[in-house]
Amino acid sequence: MAAEAALRFAAILAAVMTITAVPAWAQTNAAKSDQTKIDCRNGTNAAGADCARDGSAGDNAGGAGPAQAAAVFLPALIVDLFPNPVAPPAPVPTPEPVTPPGNNRAGPPAGGPIVSPTDLVAVQPPHAVAGDFVPDEVLVTVDGDAGAVQQIAASFGLDVRSQRQSRLLGTTLVRFGIPDGRPVGVVLAQLAADGRTQRREPNHIYSLQQAAGIVNYAFDRIALDAKQASGQNVRVAVIDTGIDDTNPALAGVIAAQFDAMPDVPVEKRDHGTSIDGLIAGVGALEGMAPGARIYHARAFEDGKSTMDVILSALDWAAEQNVSIINMSFVGPKNDLLGAACRNARALGMVLVAAAGNNGPKAPYGYPAAFDGVIAVTATDAKDALMPQANRGAYVFISAPGVEMVAPSGAGSDVVTGTSFAAAIVSGAIANLLHASPDRSADDIEKALAATAKDLGPKGRDSDFGYGLLDIKAAGAASD
Repeated sequence: MAAEAALRFAAILAAVMTITAVPAWAQTNAAKSDQTKIDCRNGTNAAGADCARDGSAGDNAGGAGPAQAAAVFLPALIVDLFPNPVAPPAPVPTPEPVTPPGNNRAGPPAGGPIVSPTDLVAVQPPHAVAGDFVPDEVLVTVDGDAGAVQQIAASFGLDVRSQRQSRLLGTTLVRFGIPDGRPVGVVLAQLAADGRTQRREPNHIYSLQQAAGIVNYAFDRIALDAKQASGQNVRVAVIDTGIDDTNPALAGVIAAQFDAMPDVPVEKRDHGTSIDGLIAGVGALEGMAPGARIYHARAFEDGKSTMDVILSALDWAAEQNVSIINMSFVGPKNDLLGAACRNARALGMVLVAAAGNNGPKAPYGYPAAFDGVIAVTATDAKDALMPQANRGAYVFISAPGVEMVAPSGAGSDVVTGTSFAAAIVSGAIANLLHASPDRSADDIEKALAATAKDLGPKGRDSDFGYGLLDIKAAGAASD
């Protein structure tokens, strides 16, 4: 038996070593100048002969063969339209046994003990919203009857403004008023000395999280005055899912639509609606460039598309004489897509693409990693990088893209992802072109790089690119 166990252990150890032996270059962050080598290693470069001639592209320190290169294989045609990243499930805390209150010594119910939220074992200290509260009131749960409540009020110089038996709290909830102006914190500390008071809290104020009147935090972060923002008459192409063009945020925004996959029924409209709204939305959910004209090409369904469909959408966009093309999708390198992007750029179009939501060790994402395409990563309201964002030397600039309110097929939603950061950049560039219609794509790219707020290591880096978009500084930058 010992020999058999030893053999099993050896087999498991060998399997683990095989898994961990995937070469580091499979998820490298080398510069764009090294893309040929990276693509050969990833098996995504169509120029196989070039790979064969370049010994450095085909070799690695460990002598890995084709089987290992296949570890980062991406489909040749299928392109993902990244949805909102899904946070990993939180660990389930293990409650400790709870003694029933009072003199009740009966055992726990058949389903286990009833555990109140305060009795749960927290895995990490909670991080709560810091909110306002009523300045002259406190909420207290009291162990006792109405007489006890009056005694407490008299003892601490308080008014009884309301009291009721709470079914969920299982005790009397009292709202005490503070008639003499003492701070809430002082009164709470005083009440803690009375054993009849069980829980003591400020009377916090809560707000409905409705979309009406919300100003997207992106305006502030990228130094764009929401009152002066305008993309008036700037033509922006968006290649995405279908849209809900009845959404009030898109009223008068859509100049034309094109369906690059007419034989596929439209089922999903949220992503495209959010992208268009963040760029040029109107009303309560105003976008970065109100007045911009959106030319929307539907090229995705259920988050997927093919190269053929995307190229069809790009061709249509070019025919509309647009100035900006927003591509909030990511997939493998494809030489046809690369050529289309190069030619669009040669025609003077500004190309903006999402860097990707596949995590820090993911391979480069295209079209963002093509030269001449502005690759956008996502940051939050405090300029922190979205954890799920792709990293790499191809990342060009950072923009808000975490937990932003945007229009959706259902009305509005809170969205997160580099897709939405790309939309913010497209809208910001529309402002630049509105102010200076003759500004070239090259000039805009240089201005964004030169004026971005450095967030990571000094200079351009693989996480934030050149840094956070500063559209005010970019607008003032000269050629």
